Amino acid sequence: MRGPLQGPGEKEDQEEGAAAASGRPAGGPEAKKGSDSDSDSDQETEGARRPGRLGEDTLYLRFCRAHSVVPASCFLRQGSAPELSLRHRGLGPQGARALARALTSNPYVKRLDLRDNGLCGAGAEALAGALSKTRSICDVDLSENRLGAEGARAICAALVVSPAVQRVQLAENGLEEQAAQYLAELLLAHTGLKSLDLSYNQLNDQAGEMLGPALAENTGLTELSVRWNHLRGPGAIAFARGLEANIFLRVLDISYNGCGDSGASAVGEALKTNNVLEELYMSNNRVSAAGALSLGLGLRVNQTLRILAVSRNPMRSEGCSGVLKSVQANPQSALELLDFSDIQVNREFDDLASSVKVILPGLCIKTAARRVEYKKELLAVFRPSE
Repeated sequence: MRGPLQGPGEKEDQEEGAAAASGRPAGGPEAKKGSDSDSDSDQETEGARRPGRLGEDTLYLRFCRAHSVVPASCFLRQGSAPELSLRHRGLGPQGARALARALTSNPYVKRLDLRDNGLCGAGAEALAGALSKTRSICDVDLSENRLGAEGARAICAALVVSPAVQRVQLAENGLEEQAAQYLAELLLAHTGLKSLDLSYNQLNDQAGEMLGPALAENTGLTELSVRWNHLRGPGAIAFARGLEANIFLRVLDISYNGCGDSGASAVGEALKTNNVLEELYMSNNRVSAAGALSLGLGLRVNQTLRILAVSRNPMRSEGCSGVLKSVQANPQSALELLDFSDIQVNREFDDLASSVKVILPGLCIKTAARRVEYKKELLAVFRPSE
């Protein structure tokens, strides 16, 4: 008869535990005692360790030997600090395994920064075990680690059972539509998560169609960034509909996605009913003058939005004026900043802006540095030399 099923990583944990206890590499011959591989790290940090940390440091060093990796001296120095920063250290999957075992018994670390360490899916799986067991870590940065769908699955599953974690950064990890299903499950299950960064990934239309309904049902997230992804067409519309139903999100960054006019129109509809969102960043989304007018319809009634950034969109002065007229028609508007940076506007826009500021004196309006003024008499005339 078969024994009880082991969860992911349990067998590996048992093997590593035995290896660490004996001081030998996992699955390999016993290492030489007092080897030079970690003696330098031991000597450099031994004097700086607190007595209460000695046992935990020794355990970490043993697991490093078990995985044949060089110990991270930063961990030995910062192990008892509330913030552990190991970014750009090249830990890799093996280094992550050793670190994960040490973190499991570490009650001090609250913020874990492992940005740019080449963890990949295997390293993420190892860290997931630690995240699912720790109750102290509340802020995790795993950006730039090539996690992919495998890593996203492991991390999201761990976060679902880690109510202490409130802030997660997963930027630039090659996350695509397959990873989106795990992210959607995370949004539905983790009510304690407050901030999520998914920027610089490859989340596409299909991903937007999965994330939108999850965003609608989420009951905790207050900050979300999906800038520099591929949310377009139906995906952008589905995502905006999620925003329409959400009653917790305060900051949303969907810049550099190519949402287009259809996406801008859907966001405008969302702003009509959403009475929570305070900051919306939509720069560089291929929004034309027509899309800007549709977006403005939401601004006619919205009373909570304080910041709207729509810079680098091809809406021209016509679109900027349309947005501004919508704000002018809403004396209850809470807007403090309208960012039209890198969009050239004309004098008519300037006159309109002046009249709007009479109604909303605290409103700051940013535009391109130069104005569009075409005067025939100023055009250079080319005359061939005689």
